[in-house]
Amino acid sequence: MPFVITEACIGVKDQSCVAVCPVDCIITSDADPFMLINPDECIECGACMPECPVNAIFSEDDVPADQQDWKQVNRDYAELDKAAFQAKHGAFIDAAMHWSGRGQGFQTPLGDDVVKLAPGIAFAQLKSPEETWP
Repeated sequence: MPFVITEACIGVKDQSCVAVCPVDCIITSDADPFMLINPDECIECGACMPECPVNAIFSEDDVPADQQDWKQVNRDYAELDKAAFQAKHGAFIDAAMHWSGRGQGFQTPLGDDVVKLAPGIAFAQLKSPEETWP
């Protein structure tokens, strides 16, 4: 099973994992606040796992239950173009950034309009453009 980079990488982007990867399967862009693994290129050597300073890398079989969505996020980042990736996962990534405290994410108030995105991750929809995070 390939390896998966999960939420703990958001805002860290240490790149120690990149230095040890023998096949360059760890991918990102300058604009993105995270690293992800292309599962089709990962040779499952595990060299990246001990290098991660925030323990964000797991074998696909060992991804924690509350981080399962990151399997698809890693795959889609490798397969989709930027616009399609952002359309599919942009709200999820923004919410993860916000709730992890490692990025701005959505500037939204909590209230009756909380929408569940994934286990442990939710965001509140704004009722009007003027609303901001308190």
